[in-house]
Amino acid sequence: MHNPGNATPDRFPAEARFEEGAQFIAGRLSRGTSGRTHAVVDPASGEEVLRYELAGTADVDRAVAAAREAFPGWAGATPGERSDALHRFAAVLADRAEDFARAESLQCGKPLKLSREFDVPGTIDNTAFFAGAARLLQGQSAGEYSGDHTSYLRREPIGVVGSVAPWNYPLQMAAWKVLPAIAAGNTIVLKPAELTPLTSLLFARAATDAGIPDGVINIVTGTGKEAGEHLVGHPDVAMTSFTGSTAVGRRVAEIATATVKRLHLELGGKAPFVVFDDADLEAAAHGAVAGALINTGQDCTAATRAYVQRPLYDAFVERTAALMETVRLGDPFAPGTDLGPLISHVQRDRVAGFVDRARAYARVVTGGEAPGGQLAKGAYYRPTLIADAPQDSEVVQSEIFGPVLVVLPFDTDDEGIALANDTPYGLAASAWSRDVYRANRATREIKAGCVWVNDHIPIISEMPHGGYKSSGYGKDMSAYSFEEYTQIKHVMFDNTAVAVKDWHRTVFGDR
Repeated sequence: MHNPGNATPDRFPAEARFEEGAQFIAGRLSRGTSGRTHAVVDPASGEEVLRYELAGTADVDRAVAAAREAFPGWAGATPGERSDALHRFAAVLADRAEDFARAESLQCGKPLKLSREFDVPGTIDNTAFFAGAARLLQGQSAGEYSGDHTSYLRREPIGVVGSVAPWNYPLQMAAWKVLPAIAAGNTIVLKPAELTPLTSLLFARAATDAGIPDGVINIVTGTGKEAGEHLVGHPDVAMTSFTGSTAVGRRVAEIATATVKRLHLELGGKAPFVVFDDADLEAAAHGAVAGALINTGQDCTAATRAYVQRPLYDAFVERTAALMETVRLGDPFAPGTDLGPLISHVQRDRVAGFVDRARAYARVVTGGEAPGGQLAKGAYYRPTLIADAPQDSEVVQSEIFGPVLVVLPFDTDDEGIALANDTPYGLAASAWSRDVYRANRATREIKAGCVWVNDHIPIISEMPHGGYKSSGYGKDMSAYSFEEYTQIKHVMFDNTAVAVKDWHRTVFGDR
């Protein structure tokens, strides 16, 4: 395959890189056949950076066929062979890190420092992790559990995986879907969001350049209604993994259930940020700003609901607002930019609607507006802090997915934990306290798939990511993700060599 080299200093050259099309099937780029086109737009400027042909159902069929054809050879490779291929893959990603960072910032509006220091290195590390994990597909030890037989477990790949990824972290989500699937011996068809396909396509190309066989990783870039639903319902797809909103997750579940396939869902979140009265105020305020504003708040684990015990409440609101006002909005490619735009003007207006409606029942402490001047062309929105909203209000209960933090007071520890659990979601949370027993109680009683103590957001490849309640089920990352992407087979050997066994008499004949 073509080695792309380095991007231009300012912008990733999307048109030149994807002139062959935005579908990656059986090791090569091609054009979609839906008859419709879509534009990738730089959300910082509103400028179109790539127009491409969307995938239709025929493209999905072709990609699934390529994955199905590649499956026997890839599943039959030894764990060591798959591990070696993934190590090479990690090396190619590291060599092209700057390309990935610039492409991600261009299509998403992420500050380049976030792409360079979070998205890209996290993806490289995840690839390296699964290169090692590919050798460790383990099961229960063999043993004579019945006395007359030896039992052992085989962990086998499922087949063709059909995955659907969101637009907020396109590179990391591609990795989270692809890596455990192929490390376990499956092949995959991934549908990225049509808004942000660039880094998913680069990821698949890098895998091919690293020597992963054609058809093991395929990308179809189309709409959810057409390409996504066809992929999820495809009879040759054995398992589906979806990350996105809870509402769309329900639809994915309906389609997958109809075809009785394995399903993994990582859905919405409304992460609580619980600050007890013995917390380090400065640490909590800094953690709240970083945890709320990462990726312009477009993160399902972002801190969205800060519950602060009453003795610290006023000081926390004041300090957090002051820190938010220091955050620098600007061009994602400018060195001093802290916060980029939202993914689109539609999303910006959605966030603004939540804040504007909240003015009727809560206090907007800072932010609450789109900036003017040079940034007016982009989908920017100022960091926003809302105080004193009722617990049952929409800004507390609904996923806003923008740079908005809501702060509410609580009195007792019981109340704080109860409020933290009082939403349909349960993806992530944090607790802030110097008291180990208090913090430990919070980690036990807050219903979320991840609970941080005195921090909020960091993730590591070795630990699982997934939710409780309406945030879905199943795990991304870590060796636990193999539970989603493998079948467990029980193998049982008779050890007696006795032709007529005593248990046969329970079916026919007499003892």
